[in-house]
Amino acid sequence: MHPLMLHVACDLGPIRAVTAAITATPDGCEAEFRLDGHMPAIILPPAASPGRQDNLWQTTCFEIFWQPIGGTAYREFNLSPSGQWAAYDFDSFREGMRDAPVGAIAVACSHDDTGLVLKASIAADLPDPAQVALNAIVEHADSGKQYWALAFPPGKPEFHSEANRALIVER
Repeated sequence: MHPLMLHVACDLGPIRAVTAAITATPDGCEAEFRLDGHMPAIILPPAASPGRQDNLWQTTCFEIFWQPIGGTAYREFNLSPSGQWAAYDFDSFREGMRDAPVGAIAVACSHDDTGLVLKASIAADLPDPAQVALNAIVEHADSGKQYWALAFPPGKPEFHSEANRALIVER
């Protein structure tokens, strides 16, 4: 598991640590995210029918950005504790956004008062080697948010920045 860092502009809040891991598989990838902290103080989206859904990042959500090394195009996955997901392709930094083709995405989430574990299995064409970002957005019950990532560029939290893609993943 890789520790994610809290963005410097965020208050410490109810979540004290976030870790994440990703493994390339022959058919795509598998990822795991863990939150540690006071779970009753955060907003978790209610369970929903699994499937594609936009705007998941507006509340507690986990993200993967996958970019082939040397390329400018990248893919974004949003994974919600609700079981819903989204997948987008971009031609370059926030340009050319469109739904990404995927074979299947399965999201499983469990939690108690002290933590949460989200596991995702993604069947999609993911070129390698790739630069990968693992991110978390955690919404507090008071409407504040924490932004967590492997790395951040200077300035406000910007998950689309190549600076976030701090892992190299290959099969």
